[in-house]
Amino acid sequence: MRSVIRSKIHNATVTEANLAYIGSITIDRDLMERAGLWVGEKVLVVSNTSGARLETYTIEGAPGSGTICMNGAAAHLIKAGEEIIIMGFELVDHPLVPKIILVDKNNRFVRNLES
Repeated sequence: MRSVIRSKIHNATVTEANLAYIGSITIDRDLMERAGLWVGEKVLVVSNTSGARLETYTIEGAPGSGTICMNGAAAHLIKAGEEIIIMGFELVDHPLVPKIILVDKNNRFVRNLES
């Protein structure tokens, strides 16, 4: 079995960083659906701005809101306004074609990307 990328939201902008929340990353439900991410799924989050990398799990945000919120301790590493990549992986024993989406500065879907 190999861990391969299955889902990716590319160039998202963090809209909020909430230290008081109990953890995770809140993502606009529409973006989660387009990228094939599940609620509670473990994701790797990489900041194109600071270079920070962390693992957390997903929480569903309001559909169409453009919300990308770093919650809890993760808010120390990745702040509001940073550009990030959110990636979900899967253990498989065969090649997999990932769902990769590009969003604009307001976290609105732009287009699907080829892997």
